[in-house]
Amino acid sequence: MDHADLVIQDVDVADGSGAPTYRADVAVKGGRIVAIVKEAAAAGCQRPRGTRELDAEGLVLAPGFIDMHAHSDLALLQDPDHSAKAAQGVTLEVVGQDGLSYAPVDDRTLAEVRRTITGWNGDGDDIDFTWRSVGGYLDRLDHGFDGEGIAVNAAYLVPQGTVRMLAVGWEDREATPRELDRMRQLVADGLREGAVGMSSGLTYTPGMYAGDAELTSLCRVVAEYGGYYCPHHRSYGAGALEAYAEMVALTREAGCPLHLAHATMNFGVNEGRAPELLALLDKALAQGADITLDTYPYTPGCTTLAAMLPSWAGVGGPEAVLARLRDDATAERVRHHLEVVGSDGCHGVPIAWETIEISGVSDPALGSYIGRTVQESAGLRGEEPWTTARRLLVEDRLGPTILQHVGHEENVRAIMRHRVHTGGSDGILHGAKPHPRAYGTFPHYLGRYVRELGVLTLEECVARLTGRPAARLRLPDRGLVREGYRADLVLFDPATVAAGSTFAAPRTLPTGIPHVLIDGRFVIEDGRRTDVLAGRAVRRTA
Repeated sequence: MDHADLVIQDVDVADGSGAPTYRADVAVKGGRIVAIVKEAAAAGCQRPRGTRELDAEGLVLAPGFIDMHAHSDLALLQDPDHSAKAAQGVTLEVVGQDGLSYAPVDDRTLAEVRRTITGWNGDGDDIDFTWRSVGGYLDRLDHGFDGEGIAVNAAYLVPQGTVRMLAVGWEDREATPRELDRMRQLVADGLREGAVGMSSGLTYTPGMYAGDAELTSLCRVVAEYGGYYCPHHRSYGAGALEAYAEMVALTREAGCPLHLAHATMNFGVNEGRAPELLALLDKALAQGADITLDTYPYTPGCTTLAAMLPSWAGVGGPEAVLARLRDDATAERVRHHLEVVGSDGCHGVPIAWETIEISGVSDPALGSYIGRTVQESAGLRGEEPWTTARRLLVEDRLGPTILQHVGHEENVRAIMRHRVHTGGSDGILHGAKPHPRAYGTFPHYLGRYVRELGVLTLEECVARLTGRPAARLRLPDRGLVREGYRADLVLFDPATVAAGSTFAAPRTLPTGIPHVLIDGRFVIEDGRRTDVLAGRAVRRTA
C-alpha cells in the first residue's frame, strides 16, 4: 500500500459494531482509513508504514463518539477550542434540539428565540447572526472561524417550536390550514438544505401548543425526506408512559423513524418503572416500528427555570411571560399551578423546590443563587420559595438555568441496556455551574458503567456511542472503523478513562483519552487540544 499519513500500531480496535475487539495496525491517509491489518506484529506480515507511526499499545481505538443530543448551537461558533466535547472524544454533535434553535428564523423570531433559550446558550451577543435559513446556519458552521471550520462536526434538526413561532406565533391554538402548509414547507426546506430530521420540545412553548394531528403532518414531511423525528415529549413525570406512547403512535401513523430524546423516567411517580417503558418500546419494535433513543448517564436533569412554568403563562412570548410574573394576581395563579396542580412545564408533578438547584444566571449580580436550591436561597432570605423563584425569573429576564434532582439510578441503568439505546449528553455549556454531563457523558459511560459497574461491555458501549448513532443519522462513512471510512477516531485507555467533571467542578476535563482525530487530523493529541479546526456541518444524505 502507499505510504500512509498515520499508522496507529498495535491497538485494540472496538470497531463500533458491537463485535469483539481485535488487535490491529490502522493506517490513515487523506482523512480516511486506508488499511486495517489485524494482528500485524504477531503475524509477522508486512506492516503498513506511515509518515507518523503511533504506538498505541494498551489503548482502544474506536470511531469518534456521536453526541445525539447536544446544545452547542452557538458554542460551536463562539469557542474554537470547544474542549468540553473534543476532549471527551466527541467528533460529531447533533444540535437543533428540543424544538428550539436559531434556524429557520426571521428577524422577529430570531430575537424571540434568543431570549427564550438564553439559559441554554447565552444571548449570543458576540455572534453575527447573518443567517436566517437552515442552509445558512449550516454554511456558517462550515465557515467556522475564518473559514477554517469548527472544533467538531455538527448535524442539525429542524426545531418544530421555532417553526411554529414563525408560522403561528406564541398562541395556544390549532394552526390554520394555511399555517400548517407553511410549517410543512419550512420543515421541507430545512431537510432539503441538509437537516437530518426534526426535533420538538413538547414541554416548551410554543412547540407544546401543537396537537398530534399537526405533529403527524410534519412528521410525514420528515419521513418523505429520509429524516427522523426527535421529540422531547410531553411529560417525563406524571404522564411519562402516555407521552412515550403518543410519540410511538403518531410516528407509526406518519411512517417516520422515531428517536426519543433523553429517554428518562423521572420524578417519584416513575421510580422503578423503566421496565414498563422498555416493554412499550419492545412491543412497538416487534410490530415494525423504527425507534431509537438516547440518554445521559446521570440522574439529575437540566433545563431553564422558566421551563417549569405552566404553558398558559408562555402565551405571547418572553415579554408576556415577564408581564404575568410581575402581576401579583397572575403570579399567584402560576404558583398554584406549580406547587399544587402540577404544571405541565414541570411534567404534571407539583414542583419540589428542594430539587431545583440554580446552575447559571445571565446577570452576574445574581451569582449568589448559583449552587443553591431555590428552597435554600429562600430560607436564607426568610421568604417562601416561590417568592425567590419569581424574583429571580424577573430580575434575570427568564435567564436562569437549573439542575433538577429528580432521577433514579435503576431507571438510568435499565434504559441504557436496551438494544436501541444511544448516548447523548444533553449538555448545556452555558452558566457558571453546568451539569457535569456536558463535559463528562462519554468518558463516564466508559469509566463508570463499563469498567466499574459492568452494566455494559466495552464493545456494547462503544456501539451505542458510535455505530448505532451513525446508522440513525444515515451516515454512510462514519461510526465504524472500516477501510474507506472517515478517520474520525478516538483512542482511550480502558483502565483509566473517566469523567473529570463533577457537580462540584463541572468543567473539569476527562482523563484517559489521549488522542482524538477528525478527518485524520489530531484535535486532541497527547491529551491536549491542538489548534486544528476540522469540524464541518454534516448534512443529510439521501
